[in-house]
Amino acid sequence: MQPFVLYNSEQRKKVEFVPRKQGHIDMYVCGMTVYDYCHIGHARVMVAFDYIIRFLRSQGWNVKYIRNITDIDDKIIKRANENGETITALTDRFIAAMNEDAANLGCLAPDEAPRATEYIDQMQNMIGELVDNGTAYPSNNGDVYFEVEKFAKYGRLSGRKLDDMQAGASDRVDVEVEKKHPFDFVLWKHAKENEPSWASPWGNGRPGWHIECSAMSTCCLGNHFDIHGGGSDLLFPHHENEIAQSEAATGEQYVNYWMHVGFINVDGEKMSKSLGNFFTIRDVMDKFHPEVIRFFIVSSHYRSPVNFSDTALKEAKTALSRFYHSFKAYQQVYADQLVDTLDENLVERFNAAMRDDFNTAEAIAVLFEVNKELNRAVKEENAEQAAIYFATLRHLTNILGLVQHDVEEFLKSDIGQDALSLSEAEIEDLIIQRKDAKKAKDFAKADEIRQSLLDQGVVLEDTRQGTVWRRAD
Repeated sequence: MQPFVLYNSEQRKKVEFVPRKQGHIDMYVCGMTVYDYCHIGHARVMVAFDYIIRFLRSQGWNVKYIRNITDIDDKIIKRANENGETITALTDRFIAAMNEDAANLGCLAPDEAPRATEYIDQMQNMIGELVDNGTAYPSNNGDVYFEVEKFAKYGRLSGRKLDDMQAGASDRVDVEVEKKHPFDFVLWKHAKENEPSWASPWGNGRPGWHIECSAMSTCCLGNHFDIHGGGSDLLFPHHENEIAQSEAATGEQYVNYWMHVGFINVDGEKMSKSLGNFFTIRDVMDKFHPEVIRFFIVSSHYRSPVNFSDTALKEAKTALSRFYHSFKAYQQVYADQLVDTLDENLVERFNAAMRDDFNTAEAIAVLFEVNKELNRAVKEENAEQAAIYFATLRHLTNILGLVQHDVEEFLKSDIGQDALSLSEAEIEDLIIQRKDAKKAKDFAKADEIRQSLLDQGVVLEDTRQGTVWRRAD
């Protein structure tokens, strides 16, 4: 295992990763609140940490990956009431949908996916520690708050100072009369009528959002672990509050490295339901193959903002298709013949890019270089070199979770395209007619058939093994 660097949000710079246990990485990523279908911002977080973990494991690291599920929350309660269904029915349905979306995007399942409602006792224990040591206080109405002024390092992740925040907070923060400070945050919410609740030392109620992640992460990985990740929108206040309550409860450093995935904008604007530019993963998969969506996400650095648009996804489809066409060209000549030999120089350049804060943009550039060499070797009928480049490209695309579908199936995919006017049987029949015309030296008819198929969105390719077809790009 070679060392790698990552951008630690807390230090605001790239630093070399040093594991707490040799060869082992414990990682916790904030997951989804399951009251609706996942959107493309969720897709970016899913895919980014998936390829990061795939790469680390390919380098020999033993990674334990935890991604939680928030299955109790104001939005969940509201949606369940609107639908006239139980919270369990709602959350079970959207957890299944989330897992299906993640699988379609080529994401491996996390090692554990703890649900908040399974850790109520642990949350209460942590809240009890905070109340006992004086960093949290019960209010008269049954809520329990964390007292931010009792945690001297509050604001260290976001770089915000409590005094500065308080000075500008008068018009922006709801100052509840029960709070001692405007930025005190709720750990335990008293039960409201017709809401789910659990018995506690502070009365019936349910946990606040922030305490959920502190309890689940420390239960699964211990009080102090290596990496905590999530979307950039969670840095403040969610992750800031996690640090405060976790360290105040345990007396230990909570996390060594913080990783945050950049935002997705839609046509240059922040995604929002009010702007009408809000897209679920399923909305996008209706128009684009899920691996095209994955390629679009993988091809940009995980920390950079990304602009989502139909044009960008069409470009991603064209780029991804180049790998599939190269695989197809190789397979038509050499079947799926794989060798053990890789081009070590290209592999090392790929690995070096990924060791530099998971620079997938540079890693993808290496893939295209391998792809070019593969095409050249196939064209020159250099079987030995072709086999090495094919094996190299197969190895590297596997690390990023790309080119994971059957070649013919991907190239014939009609996702987001108008249905062909011809059936597969009709296309194959026309291919036979063209073959017969060529045998009879009726090249005009053969060209006519080829052009007719092209006009209907079907491209013919003549290979050593015969004529095959694919959909036009």
